[in-house]
Amino acid sequence: MSFSISDSNLEVFRLVVDQAPDAIIFADRQGMIQVWNKAAADLFGFPADEVIGLSLDIIIPEHLRHAHWEGFGRAVASGHTKHGRRALKTRATPKDGRRLYVSLAFSVVNDRDGKVIGAMATAREFIEEPYAQKVLAAEERQRKGVEAPIRHTTPLS
Repeated sequence: MSFSISDSNLEVFRLVVDQAPDAIIFADRQGMIQVWNKAAADLFGFPADEVIGLSLDIIIPEHLRHAHWEGFGRAVASGHTKHGRRALKTRATPKDGRRLYVSLAFSVVNDRDGKVIGAMATAREFIEEPYAQKVLAAEERQRKGVEAPIRHTTPLS
């Protein structure tokens, strides 16, 4: 990406990140959250002011942390992720503690000199295809006033 730095371009960049449909999270080399957009707040339930400066552990289930930090360390040290830019299904820990599966795509972030400054991820709730069809049908019935609001959660099966 290339753009000239000006106050108006910086503002546009901020607006794009904050209004993106997917969660955008950036953590520095130590795994401390530095960027957390509105979609991340909606998905995980934590407003930005509660997570900026905290460890990514806040959204990583306890049993996955060891593997996460091994992979994070390798990515930051090598300058690339094991899975490229492919999205992966994984568990996350939202503020309300519910079981949440997300589709997460990772990337290492480099400064203009090529030095790794951290890692970023985009995320969205993972919904199995048959379940997604049920959600869409329920939303349509809800729009028509046929049933109560539904919660978007991943089935526990």
